Amino acid sequence: MELHPSRVVFNLKRSLEYYLSLPLQYDQIEDDWPLILFLHGAGERGNDLSLVKKHGIPRVVNEMEDFPFVTVSPQCPENDWWLNRLEDLKYLIDTIVEQYRIDESRLYLTGLSMGGFGTWHMAVEYPETFAAIAPICGGGLGILGFPERVIEIKHIPVWVFHGEKDNIVPVEESRVLVRELKSAGGNVQLKIYPEAGHDAWTETYSNPELYEWFMNNRRSA
Repeated sequence: MELHPSRVVFNLKRSLEYYLSLPLQYDQIEDDWPLILFLHGAGERGNDLSLVKKHGIPRVVNEMEDFPFVTVSPQCPENDWWLNRLEDLKYLIDTIVEQYRIDESRLYLTGLSMGGFGTWHMAVEYPETFAAIAPICGGGLGILGFPERVIEIKHIPVWVFHGEKDNIVPVEESRVLVRELKSAGGNVQLKIYPEAGHDAWTETYSNPELYEWFMNNRRSA
């Protein structure tokens, strides 16, 4: 499949470059399509959009003949963080929904490392937007009061992934948030790779069960 580079401008000082991909049958089938918003890690920040293709959803799209989702993969600017760009990301999603045939009941969010943190925070900031989220080796510790805020997304299906031997983002980051959600009655599951370090994403994004799980979740009206 082809990744199309594009850019959304918010004002004279703020913009985001991103890749967009459309299913091969997008022009042949007059349906609304599910959408995945993917947030990369800290190593892919900058002004070279091709870095975003190194891992995650853009890499999957690049390697597959067909992928049954519209995908949006923005690039975070150098020395910035997704946590500072949540409003911009929401504007980007709204723009794509307006311009393309998107099923708004099937908006999905996932990200790795810095993007895993961004996934948690984006979902909490906009709890009525996503049908399901999949944060990978992310978390929310160190952000004052954040673990308690995850109860705001107890209605959203959440599938969390982490490596037991992660020495960059400790697995406890995920465990704490999963415990908070479970105690609030949330719909959450945790997958820990016992031998994995920080790279919990390669195995996760190559597993078709993730995409089947996304497809099986819709946001209620």
